[in-house]
Amino acid sequence: MALADDFQRIVDSLPPDWTHLSLDLRIFDEERYIEAASLIVQANAQPHSRSEWHWRLNVAHEFGHAAAPETVHGTLAVLDDQGIEGELEMRDARAGRFEVTQMWGRPESVRQEFRRRRGQ
Repeated sequence: MALADDFQRIVDSLPPDWTHLSLDLRIFDEERYIEAASLIVQANAQPHSRSEWHWRLNVAHEFGHAAAPETVHGTLAVLDDQGIEGELEMRDARAGRFEVTQMWGRPESVRQEFRRRRGQ
């Protein structure tokens, strides 16, 4: 299965209120490691310390300090287009949390947009 399709399958299996996802990525042809690394850096991939896995991908659903799902999907699609094959494994997923944003001093239009986007 293509990496981008595999990623989409993982994301689709998560509950709607998921907030954070950690994935491990391994490429099959280690001769293409440098080429893959120069592409996967767009998704803020972290080099993995374990020898059997190459990178850790952290994904944030709507907020947080991680790559957006659309960015990760697009980057994995580029790897697929370049013929770099590999596998993904989900390590951790978190759900049920929500962001706390200071709204004091912000205009009402910002507050309304925040409520509209977050369904609050």
